Amino acid sequence: MLDNINLTKIIEGDGILITIVGYIVVFISLTLLFLFINYLTKFLVSRQSKRLQAKGEKIKSGDELEVSGEIIAAISAAIHLHFAEIHDFENTVLTIERVKKPYSPWSSKLYGLRQYPKR
Repeated sequence: MLDNINLTKIIEGDGILITIVGYIVVFISLTLLFLFINYLTKFLVSRQSKRLQAKGEKIKSGDELEVSGEIIAAISAAIHLHFAEIHDFENTVLTIERVKKPYSPWSSKLYGLRQYPKR
């Protein structure tokens, strides 16, 4: 079994190697994710253009199938407003009323512990 001194030497010696491997793994995974999303959009656009051509519509290029930024902003604003209306807006009115409590010996100062006993 390794004691603490040997374990810290192993971690200190391999710390740079672990850091470099971690950076490489993250960089490769982000690159693969970017490529996947990029090729997925191209695949979906080509598939949609093939469907439209099969229906008989003429398309010059795949650029016509892409949605502009203004349309995306309008759709996202409409979705946001739709979900904002779902919540109920209730008027909350806080009222504080004084409640007269009956006498309770638990809170009485007469029975405190600072009274000196009679001798």
